[in-house]
Amino acid sequence: MSYTDWDSKTVIGHKAKAPKVTRNASDLNAARRTGAVVATEKKTTAGANKGHTGPDHQRIAKLDRENEVAPPPKVNPTVGKAIQTARMEKSMTQKDLAQKTNEKPSVIQDYESGKAIPNPQILGKLERALGVKLRGADIGKKLEGPKKS
Repeated sequence: MSYTDWDSKTVIGHKAKAPKVTRNASDLNAARRTGAVVATEKKTTAGANKGHTGPDHQRIAKLDRENEVAPPPKVNPTVGKAIQTARMEKSMTQKDLAQKTNEKPSVIQDYESGKAIPNPQILGKLERALGVKLRGADIGKKLEGPKKS
């Protein structure tokens, strides 16, 4: 390694000059006349609470409009009707069916009204409890026993 800059001095512990902030126009004009480097910045939080600078709401609203997420699909109304008719044929209440499938009565009510998001596990429990097919093409058809080979 060769040090070619023997004539320069390094001053340790000396603070560099901090840029001066002027409050009035006369100081700004004086700095311009002397040829100093002048930069002007507009305050974005002028007159507002500086501790709480809110997000740019227009930008966030635009992002929300662009990223519209489709709501999850609901249970087909034919599934709800099939559950209801099969439950009535077995003369069960929603509460009885809920106890038999280990679910809450509100879950059964949501499935019958078509407001629930389909869950294959719950539909499987309901199929076994009611003996009716609730998934696939032929919804409402009676389930046969296990296939014999």
